[in-house]
Amino acid sequence: MISTRWLEKRRPHWNRLEQLVTVSGRKSVTALTPAELQELALLYRQSASDLSTVREDPTSTQLAIYLNQLLGRAHNLIYMGRRANRSGIWTFYKDAFPAIFRETFPDTMTAFVLFLVAALAGVLLAVGDPSFSRYFLGPSMTQSIEHHKMWTDSIVTVKPLASSGIMTNNISVAFAAFAMGITAGIGTVWMMLLNGLMMGVVGVACWREGMSLSLWSFVAAHGVLELPAIFIAGGAGLGIAKGLLFPGILPRRESLVQAGARSVRLVLGTIPMLVVAGVVEAFVSPTSVPARMKFLLAAGLATLLVLYLARKPAEVPPAVSNRQVHEQPA
Repeated sequence: MISTRWLEKRRPHWNRLEQLVTVSGRKSVTALTPAELQELALLYRQSASDLSTVREDPTSTQLAIYLNQLLGRAHNLIYMGRRANRSGIWTFYKDAFPAIFRETFPDTMTAFVLFLVAALAGVLLAVGDPSFSRYFLGPSMTQSIEHHKMWTDSIVTVKPLASSGIMTNNISVAFAAFAMGITAGIGTVWMMLLNGLMMGVVGVACWREGMSLSLWSFVAAHGVLELPAIFIAGGAGLGIAKGLLFPGILPRRESLVQAGARSVRLVLGTIPMLVVAGVVEAFVSPTSVPARMKFLLAAGLATLLVLYLARKPAEVPPAVSNRQVHEQPA
């Protein structure tokens, strides 16, 4: 049971947090001074820890409800940040997305490793048993490869339509990989493994028919954007799974809300990458442009992507920085 002394010691902090939230009102964090923003971040984390303690006491149900509601109001201020303005989209892609990508990079790397492991498994299975490739790829694609004909040739004749279809499909795949995180990550893991396996099997099938250059020159130019975007989306899905399975000191619902907000921004950040990849895949990848030019284009796009994602964002107020909120001392 929670002691009266502990409650007397903690209640002034909750009252102060409620005061800061109330002062903000409809103006969001712009109504607070820099010092108050830092205080808001610190009180939020401390109150989240207090809630975890209160929830362990069956007799403090009403207090737990109060703290949960208070933290919900404070959460919207801290994680939504300032009211959106006309330059919000530009600011998001220029500063916020690269920062979120770096903060969640381990999740993206996990998605990549899953893809890579499945691709290597596909290579080993296809090399060890040629019939596996035919079974996995199906008769249509298998026959196309055996006739030394890329199955993507039809894209050349309908470039604008193909570009639109490719963009839509890639964005759908990215959002699916992200949304499947709600299945505790099982769906996201399955998508990473399936796509990796497909890449490995296709690679071996084309290698057997002497079409490796045709395949990789087709994949390279758009793949340097498309594949990282899919890995980022997969990492976003894994981030949701982490928030669901490992809430830490936060209530599971709050943990899931925070993870979901971060993951949504990650997926939104991949849309321009997938749009550019769709244009390249329709207008460059399947054409007769020399392979060396496609590889040079791939190298250029990859370099730009790395420089963009490694770019340090502009400074933001401490209270609206997710990393600072979690690094504030208790």
